Amino acid sequence: MNEAVNLTNCDREPIHIPGSVQPFGFLLTVLSDFTICMASDNVGSFLGTDVADLLQQPLSRVISEAAVQTIRSRVDHLSGPDTTERMFGVELQPGKPPCDLSIHFSGAYLVIEAEPSVSEPGVNSGELVRLMLERIRKTRGMTELAREAARQLKVLTGFDRVMVYQFHPDGSGEVIAEAAEAGLERFLGLHYPASDIPKQARILYQRNWLRIIADINSTPAALFSTATHNAGLLDLSMSVLRSVSPIHIEYLRNMGVGASMSVSILRDGKLWGLFACHHYSPRYISFEKRTASELFGQMFSWIVEGREREGNVAYEMRAHQVQERLIETAASHEHSRRAIVDFLGDYRGMIDCDGVAVWSDNKIALQGQTPTEDEVKELVAFNRTSPGRIFASAEIAKVYAAGQSFRDRAAGFLAIPISRTPRDCLIFFRREVVRSVNWAGAPDKVYDEGPNGPRLTPRKSFELWQETVAGQSKPWSTADIRIAESLRVTLLEVILQLSDLAARERRGAQERQELMIAELNHRVRNILSLVRALVAQSKDTATSVEEFAGVLGGRVQALARAHDQITNLNWAPVALRSLVESEAGAYLGARAGRVKMGGPDVALDPKAFATLALVVHEMMTNSAKYGALADSTGQVEVVWRLDPNSSLEIEWKESGGPPVQPPSRRGFGTTIIERSVPFDLKGEAEIRFDLLGVQAKFVIPPNFVELVPSIAGAAMRVEEQQPARPRISETALIVEDNLIIAMAAEVILLDLGARHVDTAASVDQALRAIERTRPGFALLDLNLGNESSIKVAQKLKEIGVPFMFATGYGERAPIPEELASAPVVQKPYTLEVVENALGKLQGTVAQ
Repeated sequence: MNEAVNLTNCDREPIHIPGSVQPFGFLLTVLSDFTICMASDNVGSFLGTDVADLLQQPLSRVISEAAVQTIRSRVDHLSGPDTTERMFGVELQPGKPPCDLSIHFSGAYLVIEAEPSVSEPGVNSGELVRLMLERIRKTRGMTELAREAARQLKVLTGFDRVMVYQFHPDGSGEVIAEAAEAGLERFLGLHYPASDIPKQARILYQRNWLRIIADINSTPAALFSTATHNAGLLDLSMSVLRSVSPIHIEYLRNMGVGASMSVSILRDGKLWGLFACHHYSPRYISFEKRTASELFGQMFSWIVEGREREGNVAYEMRAHQVQERLIETAASHEHSRRAIVDFLGDYRGMIDCDGVAVWSDNKIALQGQTPTEDEVKELVAFNRTSPGRIFASAEIAKVYAAGQSFRDRAAGFLAIPISRTPRDCLIFFRREVVRSVNWAGAPDKVYDEGPNGPRLTPRKSFELWQETVAGQSKPWSTADIRIAESLRVTLLEVILQLSDLAARERRGAQERQELMIAELNHRVRNILSLVRALVAQSKDTATSVEEFAGVLGGRVQALARAHDQITNLNWAPVALRSLVESEAGAYLGARAGRVKMGGPDVALDPKAFATLALVVHEMMTNSAKYGALADSTGQVEVVWRLDPNSSLEIEWKESGGPPVQPPSRRGFGTTIIERSVPFDLKGEAEIRFDLLGVQAKFVIPPNFVELVPSIAGAAMRVEEQQPARPRISETALIVEDNLIIAMAAEVILLDLGARHVDTAASVDQALRAIERTRPGFALLDLNLGNESSIKVAQKLKEIGVPFMFATGYGERAPIPEELASAPVVQKPYTLEVVENALGKLQGTVAQ
């Protein structure tokens, strides 16, 4: 029994593994040792050797050693699965015409494609692209931009017709610009169904920017392989020569097209459209011109992206300004629903719409062109949008059948959930836009039996077929969705939770007030006791009334300064050190040196400062009454540091005082010490009554902590518990004979901390550089063309300089046993690869 026919049947055609290539060039694949394992059967007409005689042969036996070295040197630049390298005018065999090459990786295979070079005297493709870009940059608006781009690409390629084809959200496409020879039927404005370009073809267009079909009637060249490999499964997604799907050949033949070329247009990495080029007879253009066309397509993509982004930025900025006003005004509303209803007009200013409705607290409010209240209520009851998800449709009747009755007033809707219950929502409506769509032939799907079951077959008629589209609104754009998401967050987090926040704030204020009143009573008693003790101590040491008044006045002033710091919450962040000093001075006066301090210069947010001041006061009070400061021998050490998360850790250590007796009950002072920091700051607090001295630890979250600006620096926030990453701090040496790779390596070593980088392309240059300046680290390309860097490595080992080797694809150069411990990285390498290899040299590379 056949499976149901749908678009996925056509999408399953394996167009990326056709097992053959177009015959205007030939293909070879080699393994890492550069042994040929696959080849196209037309290779003999280009290289003079039958395919059977090529397989399992070293590449160097088929083409010249110089050509092999050219290919090997460019393999190092293949940095990802979708990257290709191109070489022009390469002489593969002595005395034979040169070829243009393209190489890329397909799994474990290196794919080499070649086609004869085309000599075009006086043609400078780079200059042509520059002039083309200059012309399109002067255009205004998307229509003029696309039209001029099509015209420029037609001049460059010589195709009979060049179109700019843009995809719509439903997958269909439209010709938005066209440049064609006189007398040809015009395709401008025609639409094509999504099935004309299946899913897997769109994926290839995203990965491979350019695709050429030089002659639809040419016979593909089959791929052959050795017994241990399967040419029929070779992935040719990034191939230049990949042969064409029979379905697509039939499609082009039905249109009367003899050759075609497409250049992808991407936006944010997604397929936005295509330059579709048609010729009504076979048409081959040189690899160099195709490369120029691809470069032009990439530049055009960035221009389109920039212009669309400019429009979206202006649109979203206007919405953001409205949203800011909404937030400011909403803060004054006590009732959340009243705030929502009052801003209906503002919502309409944020998102382009014709009407808006709000459903909240089982009540509804409408503004603008909308369905009736009853119709909106029924729509809300039907709405299955989850609480955290926005839903948008340009055709309401497609997702909600009853919407057919009011589609003339509201054909499209965008629903934003604004509460934890799905029914509370804000809905934007757009009116119906009736339009005529011109299709290139009736977009009906035709099915046939294929090797994978029922499949779509190409349409045989491309005559104009007109359809009137009704019941749809202007589509909701990605910018609309982003604005809606931002508005959803605002309504949920600011307006709808306003009453909850206010209630929590009132409860918190009441709890803090009760705590402060209790603390005030406690503090007043302590202060009176402290003043009496100060009077007694001052009287015992004073020899005159004047001296007594001076000592007592100084101590009272120190105590007052400490209390000012506790209560003055309007100050800017205050230094932690000054808090400890003030409290110590208030209690100990000239003996404040018994409190030792240490740590980076940090300041505390006023809220945190006030909370911690209460804690420090209690700790100092307890120490003066019962702990290390209660006699003349003990001392207190207060140290602090920033942990790896930038939280402030404070440790209090008492020693040398009388034996500590744990309290028999938890008084109010102990409660303040243990609970203030966790309660007010969401930090941590711990106190231990050890026999030899009280120990305490407090952790203040990083949002309450600042480094003092005058001395703040990287060293102050060193994450002491995190292992240091391998770094280079001296001059680094790169030995590399490829300039591009050397430049990339220089950036990597500078990122890893090198102060200066020397570059050498040969052994002699490297040895002279070492003699001139002893490097702290070296990165050595093992193969330097006709020589190796082994001599350089031996010299570096002799003088004690750490180094690592870099090798290219397929290299098998031996490394002497005495150098075998050096790390080896494979080209093309990245910063992470070099950094990981540096980890093996820890202890020798300067940190």
